[in-house]
Amino acid sequence: MERLEIAGVTKTYPNGVTALDNISLTIGNGMFGLLGPNGAGKSSLMKIVATLLEPDSGKVIFDGTDIGKNSLFLRSQLGYLPQNFGVYPTISAVSLLDHLAVLKGISHKNDRKQQIDALLQQTNLYKNRHQAVSTFSGGMRQRFGIAQALLGNPQLLIVDEPTAGLDPLERNRFHDMLSEIGERIVVILSTHIVEDVHDLCPEMAVLVGGKLILKGKPSTLVEKLKGRVWQKNVSKEELPSLQAYHQVISTRFVSGRTQIHILSDTKPAIDFKPVEPGLEDVYFSTLFSFQGLGKVVPA
Repeated sequence: MERLEIAGVTKTYPNGVTALDNISLTIGNGMFGLLGPNGAGKSSLMKIVATLLEPDSGKVIFDGTDIGKNSLFLRSQLGYLPQNFGVYPTISAVSLLDHLAVLKGISHKNDRKQQIDALLQQTNLYKNRHQAVSTFSGGMRQRFGIAQALLGNPQLLIVDEPTAGLDPLERNRFHDMLSEIGERIVVILSTHIVEDVHDLCPEMAVLVGGKLILKGKPSTLVEKLKGRVWQKNVSKEELPSLQAYHQVISTRFVSGRTQIHILSDTKPAIDFKPVEPGLEDVYFSTLFSFQGLGKVVPA
């Protein structure tokens, strides 16, 4: 059983921004959700794990091997779907996968064909295999991204913001694929979309401002908020006063009014009602606590 260990990883860019501050995580087989707002440092951490970026300090160990000392070991077992990836404008899906398979070291033509055909079937792209990837829809392109990431049967798969911009049908299809893949290997899902982590990941962590501020099982973290989340629909004029005196962890516009969730051990007022907490409440209460410590949460 493979295991990924991230130990004391720190990264500061030349402009003085500390992207990662002493990050330590242990991740085993299955889906692991790395949740955080845009600018939290998630992509920097994924690039370090993928050996595309060197940390200033700390190390990453996969299956007992320090990848800082042996990056080729990790790359031979890695599948990576970055947040944005480019494609050649006129090359078909099957030709591009064949080219990428050669780069991954799959030298025998028959082996490449078998893997590519199987992956195109798995990602529901076989009928589009002769179509240029540049003409694919957003969902098709993300499925192609998973196909190329799975070339060579990787033991570690990194997917960075994979469902951003997908419609609900494509998102569900993508979730099904990731769930199936995550039964066999280590999969890191880096995202700012709470529902993705809720639907897919038995283990998670929250990264904000380059700091690891929460980790655990989503179900356990939600359970800790039971009896502490209260809901009310308020007017726009009422909101500032409530925010001044209560821990308003989230707001959303519902039927012309603002629905708020407040975190409190006791009922905030007579017209508030208790609600079953969800992972969004965990996430937003975590961000609220981080801000309350005088930190700045990146937009």
